[in-house]
Amino acid sequence: MNRNFRKIFSGIVVSDKMQKTITVVVDIYKKDPLYGKRVKQSKKFHVHDEEQIAKIGDLVNFMETKPLSKTKRFRLFKILTHTKEKLK
Repeated sequence: MNRNFRKIFSGIVVSDKMQKTITVVVDIYKKDPLYGKRVKQSKKFHVHDEEQIAKIGDLVNFMETKPLSKTKRFRLFKILTHTKEKLK
C-alpha cells in the first residue's frame, strides 16, 4: 500500500501510560437521519509512538500502518500542538 493513500486522522492524546503506545480520542460528528441533529461520537485508537514524545492533551495526526500488535494499527505521524501543562 502506498503511503500517500493511507488514512490520516487527528485527535487528542488521552493516555500515554504504555510504552511506545498512546491512546488517542477522535471526535466524529454525524447527522441524525430522523431528526437532522448533529450527534458527537468518539472513538479511541491505540497509536504507536516509537520515540515516546507525545504527552496527554497533545493534538496529533496519525496514519494507518501494518498491524503492530493485537490492537495497534496506527502510527504517530505528527504532533500539531503540545500542551504546556499536564492534564489530569
